[in-house]
Amino acid sequence: MSTATSAHTTSPAAHHPGMGFRDLPFMGVIHVNNEAMKAGWRMGDPAWSNLGQGQPEVGVLEGAPPRYARIDIDPGDHAYGPVEGIPEYRQAVADHYNRLYRAGKASKYTHENVAIAPGGRASLTRLAAALDRINLGYFTPDYTAYEDLLNTFERIHPVHIPLAAERGFRMPIDQIEQRVAADALGALLISNPCNPTAVVLRGPELKAWVDLARRRRCTLLMDEYYSHYVYTPDHPGPVSVAEHIEDVNEDPVVIIDGLTKCFRYPGWRSGWVVGPKLVIQRMTAAGSFLDGGPSRPVQRAAIEVLKPERADQETRAVRQNFTRKQQLTVSCLRDMGVTFASAPEGTFYVFGSVASLPDAINTGEKFMRQGFKHRVLTVPGEYFDVNPAKRRAGPSPLATFVRFSFGPPMDNLTAGLDRLAEMVASHRRS
Repeated sequence: MSTATSAHTTSPAAHHPGMGFRDLPFMGVIHVNNEAMKAGWRMGDPAWSNLGQGQPEVGVLEGAPPRYARIDIDPGDHAYGPVEGIPEYRQAVADHYNRLYRAGKASKYTHENVAIAPGGRASLTRLAAALDRINLGYFTPDYTAYEDLLNTFERIHPVHIPLAAERGFRMPIDQIEQRVAADALGALLISNPCNPTAVVLRGPELKAWVDLARRRRCTLLMDEYYSHYVYTPDHPGPVSVAEHIEDVNEDPVVIIDGLTKCFRYPGWRSGWVVGPKLVIQRMTAAGSFLDGGPSRPVQRAAIEVLKPERADQETRAVRQNFTRKQQLTVSCLRDMGVTFASAPEGTFYVFGSVASLPDAINTGEKFMRQGFKHRVLTVPGEYFDVNPAKRRAGPSPLATFVRFSFGPPMDNLTAGLDRLAEMVASHRRS
């Protein structure tokens, strides 16, 4: 079985004679949700704990500013907007990066370095559509949606770079450079902080990636959607590759982020890409036929969300509250016998091995299925073994791993962890 095959479901309509549609399976978290629905789960059901889906709690959070509750629409914003986003919002994003990461640097971002897209997947899709024929290095484990992306655009030749659990899912920069040279890589795609492993590249290690990109002219596509979820004591603030860029229009570095995770507004579907002006121009051309551009009213509201005082209050509250939830989650899972390749540093996930648990729950797939019986959703680790076109056969090295999300509110998270603890205990007794 190829690594992500178990994450596929097939729609009967896809095989209806004469309809002419490709079979497009559900992947990753969406597959988990669909399988959980068969077991009785419904979105928002308080009797269940969704420790699978990548969504932060979106309600009132201690220490955070009030949730945005009203959007007043200017009559002009009923019209189509620019594909690349309205200039005011683009400049607000540029100012956000300059303020947090580029103080004292001569080269600054402007609105011309920013493209707004209707969500993170739309940002990634625009980027992929704008890429020329290229060898693109991708890592495993990493974000499940990368597989769909790399399957869709045939101009992109994906090159697999595995990260080993025994090395804490990290790779020394000299080994990465060897792969860049040996495989003639024109780009590298990675999430940082990493979904699912919670590894964070920061400081000199992250700078070395930028130096490599500049030296080899290998474009870094840095998915930074969890940039403010960083819990390391030596780095109590956000992380971004933007801090290490010398010239914002010359260094081959592109950043993907948005309001979804760090500002807890996933339903707004507001993402952005920050990079050299030429990249933004080409992405805009791609967006003109892919999605037509983002919502103007949402962009107006997003400008308010990014105002410095409000933005900093929100992201500080996120780190404070999610630090407590991370500590609880790690402690409870370790008590159950779940082990970790390295200490989780960021995101709102932990990626643990269940190999030492009883046979009925010692793989990610079995753990997920049994979890449904206890009204808890989790995601098997092998779903993050990104494998475009199923080029790699055989069992996944991530089959014994599980991604646990501590995105839900504390009471719901605690209830879910308690039910998982009872599940593990009951299997130990049997």
